[in-house]
Amino acid sequence: MSNDTEEPAEVLEDASELILNLSRELRDLYDFRDLFFENHPYEMAPEKNKRVEEKKQKLVEKFENIDVDTQIPFPFRAEFLYLKGRCYNISSVYDPQAAQCLSKAVKLNPNLVSAWNELGECYLKNMNVKEAKNSFEGALKHERNRVALRCLSIILRQESTGSASEAKSAILASVVMAKEAVAQDTKDGISWTVLGNAYLCQFFMVKQDPATLKLCMSAYKQAWSDPKARGQPDLYYNKGVALKYEEQYDEALEMFRTAMQLDPGWAPAIRELTALKAHLQAATTLVRTKGRIKAKRLANMVRSIDQRMLGDYLPQNFQIFGNRKDVLLEHVTLDKLQEGSNENKVILGRVVGSIHHENCVPFTFALTDESMQCVLVSVYNWAEGRGPVVGDAVALPEPNIQHHKGTHDDLEYEFKSIRVNNPLYLLINGKRVNFCQFACTRVKSTYEIH
Repeated sequence: MSNDTEEPAEVLEDASELILNLSRELRDLYDFRDLFFENHPYEMAPEKNKRVEEKKQKLVEKFENIDVDTQIPFPFRAEFLYLKGRCYNISSVYDPQAAQCLSKAVKLNPNLVSAWNELGECYLKNMNVKEAKNSFEGALKHERNRVALRCLSIILRQESTGSASEAKSAILASVVMAKEAVAQDTKDGISWTVLGNAYLCQFFMVKQDPATLKLCMSAYKQAWSDPKARGQPDLYYNKGVALKYEEQYDEALEMFRTAMQLDPGWAPAIRELTALKAHLQAATTLVRTKGRIKAKRLANMVRSIDQRMLGDYLPQNFQIFGNRKDVLLEHVTLDKLQEGSNENKVILGRVVGSIHHENCVPFTFALTDESMQCVLVSVYNWAEGRGPVVGDAVALPEPNIQHHKGTHDDLEYEFKSIRVNNPLYLLINGKRVNFCQFACTRVKSTYEIH
């Protein structure tokens, strides 16, 4: 009697050696992807994904030529399926075959921490945050490890959308997890990047403590020392966001441009670079033209400035600024301000125009006074829909003047600006800004979505 069915494949006697070789090839594949820009110029960025996919397909064929159920001895099956799933999962988009292999791997060996982590990252690519969280928590049940910790740090920040107190708790927990991930391996730049992002969110959404922003920048610096992190556009993008908020525009522009070079099609970097260039151009024009207000109207506006509009900041009134008490302010015009800090001084001017931002951060307007000089005022933490309008008189104590000047591609910008972190220090038409107009600046890190 003839047998038309194929003979089952024989069990591989050298399965352990096979898995070791596949593991090495897979490591080389990931190194090719993660260290691409250590060995190739930025100009080859458009070719990166294509080249990775080509190498991936060659390795996938080796995995597919092996029947895991008949050729791989049971003790090695979970490891084989993990490696196969990780090979599929190298792509930037979700691959259901990766999820299938990795799910089988953790069922066969629930103690395989690396498979739990890989499955979690696979679910994240499919925006399945719930299952991703379960996977990383599953990994932590067996071992405290940096991959699960930093990924859960990211997820906690994504989930910080409840009440203010819940969001604060989630972000602080996110920082704790990211710090533990770094402690697991202080040379892992990806963990440092996640910690920097966590600090950035803490700075914006919990408390705007300059020390926190320094920790953020320090974490990004540590991340940059790792070539694998240095090749990630997210590192440059998020650092650019922090630098933009610090109004270090030259460096912010460079960060966004580098992010674009590393991933030419990445929309957030393109959008941020375009928006920042537009802002700097608008700021330069607004300050130079004083809002394009006609000379006669402008003269009447500044002539009508009345010292009584200083309100609480009148020279005879004592002020408290931080630890400084009994501070008396002297009213000066804009031309009398020095670059940097101007303690014990207060300015009073008219709003001549404003700049609209898509995310309303910061609220930016131009101010001029009888000296006919004009400065840009950037107010952070101002609730959306609030802010002075053209013609309003604004008093601002102890202004810190910065001179911005630079070039970037076809952009040339130059203007002086005053940064205001707390709008409650402003007086508009002699009245202090109401507390209801205060709102924390919210910025979303993008590491987790790229």
